[in-house]
Amino acid sequence: MMNNLSMILGLALCCAGKVCVGAAEETLPPLKDGKAPQSYEEMWAGFDPCKEPLDIEVLKEWEEDGVVLRIVRYRIGIFKGEKAMMAGIYGFPRLRQGYGGQAAGGSKLPGLLQIHGGGQYADYKAPLTNAKRGYATLSIAWAGRISAPGFSVNPDVVKLFWDGKTNDPNYKITTDWGALDAYHAPCRNEKNGFHVVVPAAWTLDAVESPRNNPWFLCTLGARRALTFLQQQPEVNPEKLGVYGHSMGGKLTVMTTAADKRVKASAPSCGGMSDSNTDNALYNATIRDDQSLKRIDCPIIFLSPANDFHGRIDDLQRALGEIKSKDWRVTCSPHHNHQDTGEYQIAGPLWFDQYLKETFKYPQTAESVMELKTGKGVPEFTVIPDSSQKVVSVDVFYTQQGQKHGEKNDRENTTARFWHYAGAKQDGKKWSAEIPVLAVDKPLWVYANVLYPLDTPVVGAGYYYGVYTAKTVNISSKMAMVTPEQLVAAGVKATLKPSLVIEQFEPGWQKEWFTYDITGKWPRNTHKLYDPQYKAPANAKLSLDVKSEQANKLVIGLDGYAAEVGLKGGADWQTIVLSASDFMNGDGEKMAGWEGIKELRLGARESLKAKKGASKDSKPKIVGAEWKGPSPEFRNMRWVETGKE
Repeated sequence: MMNNLSMILGLALCCAGKVCVGAAEETLPPLKDGKAPQSYEEMWAGFDPCKEPLDIEVLKEWEEDGVVLRIVRYRIGIFKGEKAMMAGIYGFPRLRQGYGGQAAGGSKLPGLLQIHGGGQYADYKAPLTNAKRGYATLSIAWAGRISAPGFSVNPDVVKLFWDGKTNDPNYKITTDWGALDAYHAPCRNEKNGFHVVVPAAWTLDAVESPRNNPWFLCTLGARRALTFLQQQPEVNPEKLGVYGHSMGGKLTVMTTAADKRVKASAPSCGGMSDSNTDNALYNATIRDDQSLKRIDCPIIFLSPANDFHGRIDDLQRALGEIKSKDWRVTCSPHHNHQDTGEYQIAGPLWFDQYLKETFKYPQTAESVMELKTGKGVPEFTVIPDSSQKVVSVDVFYTQQGQKHGEKNDRENTTARFWHYAGAKQDGKKWSAEIPVLAVDKPLWVYANVLYPLDTPVVGAGYYYGVYTAKTVNISSKMAMVTPEQLVAAGVKATLKPSLVIEQFEPGWQKEWFTYDITGKWPRNTHKLYDPQYKAPANAKLSLDVKSEQANKLVIGLDGYAAEVGLKGGADWQTIVLSASDFMNGDGEKMAGWEGIKELRLGARESLKAKKGASKDSKPKIVGAEWKGPSPEFRNMRWVETGKE
């Protein structure tokens, strides 16, 4: 099927897999007088991503569903006398006018660069799904891991490559950083890290330098990936986009800032929260703000409201740092580092608008936070772009906002509860009252506007799960109100502590969440983390359930769960549970209700043993596959002892 399989022959592999290049010119200029770059501009000085040959190797090629897919490697550069090569998966649609030629009508394809996150793989499903939508895509394996049919490179196989064990049946050629180390999970050298700039045997410079940092090296490799895309005969070199998740989100931001060939960008869960470190040189070169303030192309941030790696408060700052006139954000409430279709599809549609001109994005909704209302209850008003049909306007708010770096901020970030405030429409405006529990806590408020798609769109998600979206969500900016502002405006604490946790009335799922894309009924919530729903001393948890068939219901609380038998039938069944009814993976009972972050209702769970448990220990399975229609719920509440 390949035109020339000899492309992979003649590789000068030696020195346990390292590519020896003799006296070839170094990719980056040597330090002047031993002084390292001290600024962003100096860090990139002397690097031309188009100068060197790519030395492309094709390791495997196949076709699937009309898409040509290749495992490839290209030359990153020459560092300390050794060639570094990036592996990846490249895919494009087999075109009607011939293999590798132009598309029907004479136009070439826009090109996408996809950058995986920490612990992730370059995965063939990204170029496969993108190709079906008219894109050529390169998914780079900067950490060496690859997932493709017949070509799997997991961490064990990466180590085989490091060790040069070519006789092992599982051996695969993959990314080779040569004399350097920009691998991750694990790094090749135990003491290496993505937060350091200090010199070591595996770094480029012999002094503290940003060019020693793996973020910089991976970004350099990503810029060379853009050159790879530009040189493919089926790609329009003027229509390039980049996207990535988590660590790939930060690398997306860094690549977008460093390379003007990027015409559209879609980072998810990264690129905004890498803030101050103890190292001034890192802060002046690698920190997120150094890249953000240099971005001027269209960019959309996919940033779940509870994401630990791309925090929603940092997102507001990032919007003030970028120079882009065209930007959007999409922020799912309750989610952390994962999303469902209406949020994930925002990235592919962004490229449709700016690289293909086949989609028109609604504008970001205008929003106004009014504190002085006369009733002591704040009001949030949203004016969405009504040039397109609006499916819904949902307002979410929390009083658990916490600045990055404060005590327990990661727990707070991932577990904070977002109240749903039903917005009422009045002409082109939607307004929602925002009752607060306290005026000595900050108030964060934002809105989600949902728009229908003319036809369903299929994409590969953050972790390559294939989904179909029928709507797309666009979020407003988030209003961030300080306690001092609440007090000064005369806001009153009108929300009261409640024994009733959930009544399951219409709209209840707005304050619950799932990452499932199949439509199954289980749901999670962070309600119990909110002070409004704090359990009284010695309370029990009560819930009414109706199940058409006999089943097992699982109620989960963080790492604990309780399994309850349901009789089935038309009658409601009341469940009352003590904290001690909940067990963890080690069979230990839960001591009390304090500090609960997540509550779950489901059919089946797998509870893991604690860290340090034997490798042979198996997860504890509670519950079973659900039978029949979804259950009904009502009246979840705390019951104080002696008051049942």
